Amino acid sequence: MSFSLSEEQQKLFDYIESTDANIFITGRAGTGKSTLLSYLIANTDKSFAVCAPTGVAALNVGGVTIHSLFTFPFGVLGEVDIARHMSRRTREVLRAIDVLVIDEISMVNADLMDAISKAMGIARGRRKLPFGGAQVVMFGDPYQLSPVPPNDPQDRAYMAETYQSQWFFDAHVWKESDLERYELSHIFRQSDDEFKQVLDAIRDGSVDQDMLDVLNQAGNRFPPHPDVIRLATINNTVHEVNRRRLDVLETESKMFEARYSVDAKEKFGKQLPAETGLELRIGAQVMFIKNDDTANGERRWVNGTIGHVVEFPSSGGVVVEAEGEQLQVGYATWEKVRYEIEEVFDEASGTAKEKLVPVTVAEFKQIPLRLAWAVTIHKSQGQTYDEVVVDMGGGAFSPGQTYVALSRVRSLQGLYLTRAIRMQDVMVDGDVKRFMTNAREPRLETLY
Repeated sequence: MSFSLSEEQQKLFDYIESTDANIFITGRAGTGKSTLLSYLIANTDKSFAVCAPTGVAALNVGGVTIHSLFTFPFGVLGEVDIARHMSRRTREVLRAIDVLVIDEISMVNADLMDAISKAMGIARGRRKLPFGGAQVVMFGDPYQLSPVPPNDPQDRAYMAETYQSQWFFDAHVWKESDLERYELSHIFRQSDDEFKQVLDAIRDGSVDQDMLDVLNQAGNRFPPHPDVIRLATINNTVHEVNRRRLDVLETESKMFEARYSVDAKEKFGKQLPAETGLELRIGAQVMFIKNDDTANGERRWVNGTIGHVVEFPSSGGVVVEAEGEQLQVGYATWEKVRYEIEEVFDEASGTAKEKLVPVTVAEFKQIPLRLAWAVTIHKSQGQTYDEVVVDMGGGAFSPGQTYVALSRVRSLQGLYLTRAIRMQDVMVDGDVKRFMTNAREPRLETLY
Protein backbone atom coordinates (compact mmCIF):
# COMPACT_ATOMS: atom_id res chain seq x y z
CA MET A 1 0.00 0.00 0.00
CA SER A 2 1.29 3.47 -0.88
CA PHE A 3 1.11 6.40 1.50
CA SER A 4 1.07 10.11 0.85
CA LEU A 5 2.08 12.17 3.87
CA SER A 6 1.63 15.89 4.39
CA GLU A 7 4.75 17.95 5.05
CA GLU A 8 3.83 18.02 8.75
CA GLN A 9 3.45 14.24 8.93
CA GLN A 10 6.66 13.59 7.01
CA LYS A 11 8.72 15.82 9.28
CA LEU A 12 7.24 14.16 12.33
CA PHE A 13 8.11 10.72 10.93
CA ASP A 14 11.67 11.90 10.27
CA TYR A 15 11.85 13.18 13.85
CA ILE A 16 10.79 9.80 15.24
CA GLU A 17 13.32 8.00 13.05
CA SER A 18 16.25 10.30 13.89
CA THR A 19 15.77 10.53 17.67
CA ASP A 20 15.02 8.26 20.62
CA ALA A 21 12.41 10.65 22.03
CA ASN A 22 9.35 9.24 23.74
CA ILE A 23 6.54 11.03 21.97
CA PHE A 24 2.76 11.15 22.15
CA ILE A 25 1.16 12.00 18.80
CA THR A 26 -2.33 13.40 19.04
CA GLY A 27 -4.64 15.66 17.11
CA ARG A 28 -8.22 16.50 16.42
CA ALA A 29 -10.46 14.12 14.52
CA GLY A 30 -9.45 13.89 10.87
CA THR A 31 -5.84 15.09 11.24
CA GLY A 32 -4.27 11.87 9.92
CA LYS A 33 -3.07 10.11 13.07
CA SER A 34 -3.93 6.70 11.60
CA THR A 35 -2.22 7.53 8.32
CA LEU A 36 1.00 8.47 10.09
CA LEU A 37 0.82 5.36 12.27
CA SER A 38 0.40 3.12 9.21
CA TYR A 39 3.29 4.88 7.46
CA LEU A 40 5.53 4.47 10.50
CA ILE A 41 4.80 0.75 10.69
CA ALA A 42 5.50 0.29 6.97
CA ASN A 43 8.64 2.42 6.73
CA THR A 44 10.59 2.55 9.98
CA ASP A 45 14.09 1.10 9.91
CA LYS A 46 13.90 0.33 13.62
CA SER A 47 12.94 -3.00 15.13
CA PHE A 48 9.44 -2.39 16.42
CA ALA A 49 6.35 -3.95 17.97
CA VAL A 50 2.84 -2.51 17.70
CA CYS A 51 0.30 -2.95 20.46
CA ALA A 52 -3.00 -1.54 21.67
CA PRO A 53 -5.15 -1.83 24.80
CA THR A 54 -8.02 -3.77 23.15
CA GLY A 55 -8.24 -6.66 20.72
CA VAL A 56 -10.16 -4.68 18.11
CA ALA A 57 -7.70 -1.77 18.21
CA ALA A 58 -4.78 -4.21 17.92
CA LEU A 59 -6.32 -5.96 14.90
CA ASN A 60 -6.89 -2.61 13.20
CA VAL A 61 -3.16 -1.87 13.23
CA GLY A 62 -1.92 -5.41 12.65
CA GLY A 63 -0.50 -5.63 16.15
CA VAL A 64 -1.16 -7.40 19.44
CA THR A 65 -2.79 -6.42 22.69
CA ILE A 66 -0.59 -4.97 25.40
CA HIS A 67 -1.49 -7.82 27.75
CA SER A 68 -0.53 -10.50 25.23
CA LEU A 69 2.75 -8.81 24.25
CA PHE A 70 3.85 -8.45 27.86
CA THR A 71 2.00 -11.52 29.24
CA PHE A 72 0.47 -9.36 31.95
CA PRO A 73 -2.30 -10.72 34.17
CA PHE A 74 -5.49 -8.68 34.16
CA GLY A 75 -6.18 -6.17 36.92
CA VAL A 76 -4.03 -3.54 38.59
CA LEU A 77 -0.33 -4.43 38.24
CA GLY A 78 1.39 -2.12 40.73
CA GLU A 79 2.00 -4.84 43.33
CA VAL A 80 2.30 -7.78 40.92
CA ASP A 81 5.63 -9.59 40.47
CA ILE A 82 5.87 -8.83 36.76
CA ALA A 83 9.09 -10.79 36.26
CA ARG A 84 7.35 -14.00 37.37
CA HIS A 85 4.77 -13.63 34.60
CA MET A 86 7.31 -13.11 31.82
CA SER A 87 8.38 -16.17 29.84
CA ARG A 88 11.77 -16.52 28.20
CA ARG A 89 10.19 -15.85 24.79
CA THR A 90 8.52 -12.68 26.10
CA ARG A 91 11.84 -11.39 27.44
CA GLU A 92 13.56 -12.10 24.13
CA VAL A 93 10.88 -10.26 22.17
CA LEU A 94 10.96 -7.22 24.46
CA ARG A 95 14.75 -7.16 24.33
CA ALA A 96 14.66 -6.91 20.52
CA ILE A 97 12.41 -3.83 20.47
CA ASP A 98 13.97 -0.51 19.41
CA VAL A 99 10.65 1.33 19.38
CA LEU A 100 7.40 0.31 21.02
CA VAL A 101 4.36 1.70 19.17
CA ILE A 102 1.13 1.98 21.17
CA ASP A 103 -2.15 2.90 19.49
CA GLU A 104 -5.21 4.25 21.34
CA ILE A 105 -2.92 5.20 24.20
CA SER A 106 -5.68 7.27 25.82
CA MET A 107 -7.34 3.98 26.86
CA VAL A 108 -4.20 2.90 28.76
CA ASN A 109 -4.24 3.76 32.45
CA ALA A 110 -1.28 5.00 34.51
CA ASP A 111 -0.74 1.68 36.26
CA LEU A 112 -0.46 -0.21 32.97
CA MET A 113 1.92 2.44 31.59
CA ASP A 114 4.25 1.96 34.57
CA ALA A 115 4.02 -1.82 34.21
CA ILE A 116 5.08 -1.55 30.55
CA SER A 117 8.15 0.46 31.57
CA LYS A 118 9.01 -1.97 34.35
CA ALA A 119 8.65 -5.04 32.11
CA MET A 120 10.82 -3.48 29.40
CA GLY A 121 13.51 -2.70 31.99
CA ILE A 122 13.47 -6.25 33.35
CA ALA A 123 13.62 -7.88 29.92
CA ARG A 124 16.38 -5.60 28.65
CA GLY A 125 18.49 -5.78 31.83
CA ARG A 126 18.25 -2.01 32.31
CA ARG A 127 15.81 -1.66 35.17
CA LYS A 128 16.82 1.87 36.11
CA LEU A 129 16.07 3.27 32.65
CA PRO A 130 12.48 4.12 31.66
CA PHE A 131 11.27 1.41 29.26
CA GLY A 132 14.68 -0.21 29.53
CA GLY A 133 16.09 2.43 27.20
CA ALA A 134 13.69 1.68 24.31
CA GLN A 135 11.78 4.43 22.50
CA VAL A 136 8.01 4.66 22.96
CA VAL A 137 5.77 6.28 20.33
CA MET A 138 2.10 6.63 21.23
CA PHE A 139 -0.97 7.61 19.19
CA GLY A 140 -4.41 8.70 20.36
CA ASP A 141 -6.63 11.55 21.48
CA PRO A 142 -7.60 11.75 25.16
CA TYR A 143 -10.35 14.21 24.22
CA GLN A 144 -12.06 11.29 22.42
CA LEU A 145 -11.38 8.07 24.37
CA SER A 146 -10.65 7.46 28.05
CA PRO A 147 -9.36 4.49 30.06
CA VAL A 148 -11.94 2.18 31.62
CA PRO A 149 -11.84 2.38 35.45
CA PRO A 150 -11.11 -0.91 37.27
CA ASN A 151 -14.17 -2.95 38.25
CA ASP A 152 -12.74 -4.06 41.58
CA PRO A 153 -13.28 -1.52 44.42
CA GLN A 154 -9.83 -2.27 45.88
CA ASP A 155 -8.21 -1.66 42.51
CA ARG A 156 -10.07 1.65 42.17
CA ALA A 157 -8.92 2.65 45.65
CA TYR A 158 -5.31 1.73 44.79
CA MET A 159 -5.42 3.87 41.64
CA ALA A 160 -6.89 6.83 43.54
CA GLU A 161 -4.23 6.61 46.25
CA THR A 162 -1.28 6.03 43.90
CA TYR A 163 -1.88 8.34 40.93
CA GLN A 164 -3.01 11.88 40.33
CA SER A 165 -5.42 10.48 37.74
CA GLN A 166 -6.00 7.22 35.91
CA TRP A 167 -4.62 8.62 32.63
CA PHE A 168 -1.42 7.30 31.02
CA PHE A 169 0.24 10.71 31.23
CA ASP A 170 0.11 10.61 35.04
CA ALA A 171 2.16 7.40 35.23
CA HIS A 172 5.22 7.67 37.49
CA VAL A 173 7.56 6.80 34.63
CA TRP A 174 7.10 10.30 33.19
CA LYS A 175 8.76 11.75 36.30
CA GLU A 176 11.92 9.93 35.18
CA SER A 177 11.59 10.42 31.43
CA ASP A 178 10.50 13.26 29.18
CA LEU A 179 7.20 12.79 27.39
CA GLU A 180 6.88 14.99 24.34
CA ARG A 181 3.50 15.75 22.79
CA TYR A 182 2.96 16.67 19.19
CA GLU A 183 -0.49 17.68 18.03
CA LEU A 184 -1.14 17.31 14.31
CA SER A 185 -2.78 20.52 13.14
CA HIS A 186 -3.98 20.06 9.55
CA ILE A 187 -7.57 18.76 9.40
CA PHE A 188 -8.26 16.69 6.28
CA ARG A 189 -11.88 15.80 7.09
CA GLN A 190 -13.52 19.24 7.28
CA SER A 191 -12.85 22.38 5.23
CA ASP A 192 -15.46 24.77 6.68
CA ASP A 193 -13.60 27.10 9.08
CA GLU A 194 -16.69 27.89 11.17
CA PHE A 195 -17.50 24.20 11.63
CA LYS A 196 -13.89 23.42 12.56
CA GLN A 197 -13.90 26.23 15.13
CA VAL A 198 -17.07 24.89 16.77
CA LEU A 199 -15.69 21.34 16.81
CA ASP A 200 -12.43 22.54 18.38
CA ALA A 201 -14.39 24.31 21.12
CA ILE A 202 -16.50 21.21 21.82
CA ARG A 203 -13.33 19.12 21.97
CA ASP A 204 -11.64 21.21 24.66
CA GLY A 205 -14.78 22.44 26.44
CA SER A 206 -14.46 26.12 25.48
CA VAL A 207 -17.71 26.06 23.49
CA ASP A 208 -20.38 28.69 24.22
CA GLN A 209 -24.10 28.75 23.53
CA ASP A 210 -23.71 30.81 20.36
CA MET A 211 -21.52 28.05 18.89
CA LEU A 212 -24.03 25.38 19.82
CA ASP A 213 -26.74 27.47 18.19
CA VAL A 214 -24.80 27.30 14.93
CA LEU A 215 -24.82 23.50 15.11
CA ASN A 216 -28.42 23.23 16.20
CA GLN A 217 -29.72 25.60 13.53
CA ALA A 218 -27.81 23.71 10.84
CA GLY A 219 -28.92 20.26 12.03
CA ASN A 220 -32.56 21.10 12.81
CA ARG A 221 -34.05 19.44 9.73
CA PHE A 222 -35.05 16.03 8.45
CA PRO A 223 -32.51 13.96 6.51
CA PRO A 224 -33.17 13.84 2.76
CA HIS A 225 -33.51 10.03 2.66
CA PRO A 226 -34.01 7.22 5.21
CA ASP A 227 -30.56 5.69 4.73
CA VAL A 228 -28.52 8.50 6.31
CA ILE A 229 -26.49 6.64 8.94
CA ARG A 230 -27.56 7.26 12.55
CA LEU A 231 -24.96 7.58 15.31
CA ALA A 232 -26.44 6.68 18.70
CA THR A 233 -25.09 6.65 22.23
CA ILE A 234 -26.16 3.11 23.19
CA ASN A 235 -26.13 -0.36 21.63
CA ASN A 236 -29.84 -0.97 22.22
CA THR A 237 -30.79 1.94 19.96
CA VAL A 238 -28.46 0.72 17.23
CA HIS A 239 -29.70 -2.89 17.38
CA GLU A 240 -33.32 -1.76 17.34
CA VAL A 241 -32.88 0.50 14.31
CA ASN A 242 -30.90 -2.08 12.32
CA ARG A 243 -33.25 -4.96 13.19
CA ARG A 244 -36.35 -2.95 12.33
CA ARG A 245 -34.96 -1.77 9.00
CA LEU A 246 -33.81 -5.28 8.07
CA ASP A 247 -37.19 -6.84 8.91
CA VAL A 248 -39.00 -4.35 6.70
CA LEU A 249 -37.16 -5.68 3.63
CA GLU A 250 -39.20 -8.39 1.89
CA THR A 251 -36.24 -9.63 -0.09
CA GLU A 252 -33.93 -12.62 -0.24
CA SER A 253 -32.12 -13.24 3.02
CA LYS A 254 -28.86 -15.08 3.58
CA MET A 255 -26.91 -16.02 6.70
CA PHE A 256 -23.12 -16.00 6.63
CA GLU A 257 -21.34 -18.04 9.29
CA ALA A 258 -17.83 -17.13 10.41
CA ARG A 259 -15.05 -19.63 9.87
CA TYR A 260 -12.49 -20.14 12.61
CA SER A 261 -10.67 -22.92 14.42
CA VAL A 262 -11.71 -24.25 17.80
CA ASP A 263 -8.99 -22.32 19.62
CA ALA A 264 -9.23 -19.13 17.51
CA LYS A 265 -12.11 -17.74 19.57
CA GLU A 266 -10.02 -18.10 22.72
CA LYS A 267 -6.98 -16.48 21.11
CA PHE A 268 -8.99 -13.53 19.78
CA GLY A 269 -10.48 -12.96 23.23
CA LYS A 270 -13.85 -11.49 24.14
CA GLN A 271 -14.04 -9.11 21.18
CA LEU A 272 -14.22 -10.96 17.89
CA PRO A 273 -13.54 -8.80 14.83
CA ALA A 274 -16.93 -9.55 13.21
CA GLU A 275 -20.23 -11.29 13.92
CA THR A 276 -20.13 -15.10 14.04
CA GLY A 277 -23.50 -15.14 12.28
CA LEU A 278 -24.26 -12.30 9.84
CA GLU A 279 -27.75 -12.02 8.35
CA LEU A 280 -28.05 -9.90 5.22
CA ARG A 281 -30.91 -9.13 2.82
CA ILE A 282 -30.96 -7.68 -0.67
CA GLY A 283 -31.29 -3.91 -0.17
CA ALA A 284 -29.69 -3.86 3.29
CA GLN A 285 -27.47 -0.89 4.05
CA VAL A 286 -24.07 -2.15 5.16
CA MET A 287 -20.70 -0.85 6.22
CA PHE A 288 -17.34 -2.41 5.46
CA ILE A 289 -15.48 -3.20 8.67
CA LYS A 290 -12.09 -4.02 7.15
CA ASN A 291 -9.94 -2.42 4.47
CA ASP A 292 -9.81 -4.23 1.14
CA ASP A 293 -6.32 -5.63 0.65
CA THR A 294 -6.19 -7.02 -2.86
CA ALA A 295 -3.16 -8.70 -4.37
CA ASN A 296 -2.11 -5.65 -6.39
CA GLY A 297 -2.39 -3.32 -3.40
CA GLU A 298 -5.39 -1.37 -4.73
CA ARG A 299 -8.29 -0.82 -2.35
CA ARG A 300 -11.82 -1.05 -3.67
CA TRP A 301 -13.16 -0.04 -0.28
CA VAL A 302 -11.91 1.02 3.14
CA ASN A 303 -13.07 0.41 6.69
CA GLY A 304 -16.20 2.57 6.99
CA THR A 305 -17.33 2.57 3.33
CA ILE A 306 -21.14 2.38 3.17
CA GLY A 307 -23.13 0.59 0.49
CA HIS A 308 -26.17 -1.60 -0.21
CA VAL A 309 -26.45 -5.34 -0.81
CA VAL A 310 -27.64 -5.93 -4.38
CA GLU A 311 -27.00 -9.63 -5.02
CA PHE A 312 -26.05 -12.99 -3.54
CA PRO A 313 -24.21 -14.55 -6.51
CA SER A 314 -24.22 -18.32 -6.99
CA SER A 315 -20.42 -18.23 -6.78
CA GLY A 316 -20.70 -17.14 -3.16
CA GLY A 317 -20.20 -13.97 -1.17
CA VAL A 318 -22.12 -10.71 -1.62
CA VAL A 319 -22.32 -7.99 -4.23
CA VAL A 320 -22.41 -4.54 -2.65
CA GLU A 321 -23.06 -1.32 -4.53
CA ALA A 322 -20.96 1.47 -3.04
CA GLU A 323 -19.93 4.83 -4.45
CA GLY A 324 -21.36 3.96 -7.87
CA GLU A 325 -19.56 0.61 -8.20
CA GLN A 326 -20.70 -2.97 -7.75
CA LEU A 327 -18.19 -4.78 -5.56
CA GLN A 328 -17.82 -8.53 -5.21
CA VAL A 329 -17.21 -9.20 -1.52
CA GLY A 330 -15.99 -12.54 -0.23
CA TYR A 331 -14.75 -13.74 3.11
CA ALA A 332 -12.01 -11.61 4.65
CA THR A 333 -9.40 -12.86 7.09
CA TRP A 334 -8.45 -11.27 10.40
CA GLU A 335 -5.17 -12.57 11.77
CA LYS A 336 -4.18 -12.85 15.40
CA VAL A 337 -0.41 -12.46 15.53
CA ARG A 338 2.44 -12.70 17.95
CA TYR A 339 5.97 -11.41 17.54
CA GLU A 340 8.91 -13.68 16.84
CA ILE A 341 12.59 -12.80 16.48
CA GLU A 342 14.33 -13.05 13.12
CA GLU A 343 17.97 -12.31 12.42
CA VAL A 344 18.60 -10.02 9.45
CA PHE A 345 21.90 -8.90 7.94
CA ASP A 346 22.57 -5.16 8.22
CA GLU A 347 24.68 -4.17 5.22
CA ALA A 348 25.62 -0.81 6.72
CA SER A 349 27.27 -2.32 9.79
CA GLY A 350 28.13 -5.70 8.30
CA THR A 351 26.55 -7.50 11.25
CA ALA A 352 23.43 -9.53 11.96
CA LYS A 353 20.64 -7.78 13.82
CA GLU A 354 17.57 -9.11 15.59
CA LYS A 355 14.29 -7.95 14.08
CA LEU A 356 10.74 -8.62 15.22
CA VAL A 357 8.32 -10.14 12.71
CA PRO A 358 4.59 -10.81 13.24
CA VAL A 359 3.63 -14.49 12.97
CA THR A 360 -0.01 -15.57 12.54
CA VAL A 361 -1.28 -17.81 15.36
CA ALA A 362 -5.02 -17.78 14.59
CA GLU A 363 -7.40 -16.70 11.83
CA PHE A 364 -11.02 -15.53 11.82
CA LYS A 365 -12.89 -15.37 8.50
CA GLN A 366 -16.17 -13.59 7.81
CA ILE A 367 -17.83 -11.34 5.24
CA PRO A 368 -16.36 -7.92 6.25
CA LEU A 369 -19.73 -6.17 6.62
CA ARG A 370 -22.17 -5.07 9.30
CA LEU A 371 -25.64 -3.59 9.08
CA ALA A 372 -25.27 0.18 8.94
CA TRP A 373 -28.51 2.06 9.20
CA ALA A 374 -27.19 2.83 12.67
CA VAL A 375 -23.91 2.46 14.58
CA THR A 376 -22.81 3.44 18.07
CA ILE A 377 -20.82 6.64 18.43
CA HIS A 378 -18.00 4.57 19.93
CA LYS A 379 -17.80 2.28 16.88
CA SER A 380 -17.87 5.25 14.53
CA GLN A 381 -14.45 6.23 15.89
CA GLY A 382 -12.09 7.04 13.03
CA GLN A 383 -14.80 7.04 10.36
CA THR A 384 -15.75 9.84 7.96
CA TYR A 385 -19.26 10.37 6.58
CA ASP A 386 -20.79 12.78 4.07
CA GLU A 387 -24.13 12.64 5.90
CA VAL A 388 -24.96 11.61 9.44
CA VAL A 389 -27.88 11.71 11.90
CA VAL A 390 -26.60 12.32 15.43
CA ASP A 391 -28.93 10.82 18.05
CA MET A 392 -27.76 11.82 21.53
CA GLY A 393 -30.79 10.11 23.10
CA GLY A 394 -30.93 10.83 26.82
CA GLY A 395 -27.66 12.76 26.61
CA ALA A 396 -23.91 12.18 26.54
CA PHE A 397 -22.62 10.00 29.37
CA SER A 398 -18.86 10.06 28.80
CA PRO A 399 -16.28 12.76 28.03
CA GLY A 400 -15.65 13.26 24.33
CA GLN A 401 -18.77 11.40 23.17
CA THR A 402 -20.45 14.44 21.63
CA TYR A 403 -17.22 15.55 19.95
CA VAL A 404 -16.66 12.12 18.39
CA ALA A 405 -20.22 12.04 17.00
CA LEU A 406 -20.19 15.53 15.49
CA SER A 407 -16.67 15.30 14.08
CA ARG A 408 -17.48 12.25 11.91
CA VAL A 409 -19.25 14.37 9.27
CA ARG A 410 -17.45 16.43 6.65
CA SER A 411 -19.66 19.53 6.79
CA LEU A 412 -22.61 21.21 8.49
CA GLN A 413 -24.60 20.55 5.31
CA GLY A 414 -24.42 16.81 6.04
CA LEU A 415 -25.36 17.06 9.72
CA TYR A 416 -28.83 16.15 11.00
CA LEU A 417 -29.83 16.15 14.67
CA THR A 418 -32.64 14.24 16.37
CA ARG A 419 -32.56 16.88 19.09
CA ALA A 420 -30.57 19.98 19.96
CA ILE A 421 -27.06 19.60 21.38
CA ARG A 422 -27.12 20.95 24.94
CA MET A 423 -24.30 22.42 26.95
CA GLN A 424 -24.46 19.42 29.33
CA ASP A 425 -23.75 17.14 26.35
CA VAL A 426 -20.27 18.68 26.13
CA MET A 427 -18.16 16.74 28.63
CA VAL A 428 -14.39 17.24 28.96
CA ASP A 429 -12.14 15.59 31.53
CA GLY A 430 -10.30 18.16 33.66
CA ASP A 431 -7.14 16.04 33.84
CA VAL A 432 -7.00 15.92 30.04
CA LYS A 433 -7.23 19.72 29.84
CA ARG A 434 -4.41 19.99 32.40
CA PHE A 435 -2.12 17.67 30.46
CA MET A 436 -2.90 19.00 27.00
CA THR A 437 -2.32 22.57 28.18
CA ASN A 438 0.98 21.92 29.94
CA ALA A 439 2.55 19.04 28.01
CA ARG A 440 5.99 19.55 26.56
CA GLU A 441 6.24 19.98 22.79
CA PRO A 442 9.02 18.16 20.91
CA ARG A 443 12.21 19.86 19.84
CA LEU A 444 10.64 21.44 16.79
CA GLU A 445 13.87 22.86 15.46
CA THR A 446 14.61 19.36 14.15
CA LEU A 447 11.30 19.39 12.29
CA TYR A 448 11.23 22.86 10.73
